Amino acid sequence: MRTTGALIAALCATVGTAVLPPGPAQAVEVSPYAFDGDAQRITGAASSLDAQPLKAGATYRDTIKKDGKLYYRVDLDDEDNAYVSVVAVPRPGIEAAYGDGIRVSLQDGSDHRCGAQDVTFGSAGFTRPLAAYAHRTIETGGSTCRQAGAYYVLVERTSASASASANDDWELEIRHLTEPAVREPGPTALPETWPSSTPPPPAGGPRRRQGGAGFQNATSLRQGEWRADIAPGQTLFYRVPVDWGQQIFATAELGSSLSGDGYVGNALVLSLDNPARGHVDRGTLGYGGGPATLALGPQRPVAFTNRYASGNATNALRFAGWYYLSATLSPDVAQTYGDKPMPLTVRVSVTGTAKTGPAYDGDPGPFAVTADDRDAAASGRSGPQAAKSDSMRFVAAAGFGTGAALLLGLGAWTVLARRRTA
Repeated sequence: MRTTGALIAALCATVGTAVLPPGPAQAVEVSPYAFDGDAQRITGAASSLDAQPLKAGATYRDTIKKDGKLYYRVDLDDEDNAYVSVVAVPRPGIEAAYGDGIRVSLQDGSDHRCGAQDVTFGSAGFTRPLAAYAHRTIETGGSTCRQAGAYYVLVERTSASASASANDDWELEIRHLTEPAVREPGPTALPETWPSSTPPPPAGGPRRRQGGAGFQNATSLRQGEWRADIAPGQTLFYRVPVDWGQQIFATAELGSSLSGDGYVGNALVLSLDNPARGHVDRGTLGYGGGPATLALGPQRPVAFTNRYASGNATNALRFAGWYYLSATLSPDVAQTYGDKPMPLTVRVSVTGTAKTGPAYDGDPGPFAVTADDRDAAASGRSGPQAAKSDSMRFVAAAGFGTGAALLLGLGAWTVLARRRTA
């Protein structure tokens, strides 16, 4: 029985990386967004002076109404960089206007804007989870947003009045992170040249790995070709560890369909977000029933100097860590090709040799790639699964140590008893 249990456990541990033949698609219910289970409820204020504080390292949930504006407070020192991300979660599959979206900004008590980001649904025309962030980056020679004290996060809806999604309330997932200062910031100028050619497709064949339903339970990936099924209106989340000096390339392919006949514009949306859940890049794909592939544009290597760039995409590639890919299939696909899941392949390439990161004056936290991260990417474990696995290893190690100590103590007691008897 013990041998059988061990074999079952081994099979469960390796199924995430096994090469599996693509199976037939089956009808599944579209998963709702998976919020962080540890998120605390908070209520955004109408005025900055009434704003509730966000603690570094914590996640929160709130709701924003049509044309809503919500304020939150963060108390910052004069050394660390700070990030506040917001994931806006409307009802999935609702028609959206081009300008519908979310804006996140961070400002000091004198209304100086430290950083802001706008993310919209764009030309895709349907709702899905949107991530945006604002940051306070302390730059050498800068004069604003450097002082310690209270700063205010403003979250705004950018909905068009004619939009079908404009009257809906949107759920929000809010996270506040800090990044330690570096002892030697180094140069601020970006290299003029960088490798921008697309690498060849990853080898090894397709492996089945279904995506998660949110950032919190995003499925871990390493370089390779990953097969999943995606239903109309569904969003799948993945995460990929990208270290300093490395580049991430990603493509998504929709497989051919034997049912339906017609063309769906913007059928698939593929997005890339950074470890602080700041938006990096996005692409859309039309679908006409045959195989169709979408590739995100080449991105610069991850580097500390990227934070000094004016372009949002390069600026967001400012630290190592988990980079997130999300794929959303348009609900309009169901009208032409039915509501059953469609075959999806996500191909990921991570190029370049990992380099030593900056000398942080403290623990970089999520802004680094560890050996455990690489193990999670190899096995496909999500963040909660990886944390649970680490806890189980700790418990097992503690149990082994306790058991060994008891055996040694018992052995010593036995020897002593024999000596006394003799």
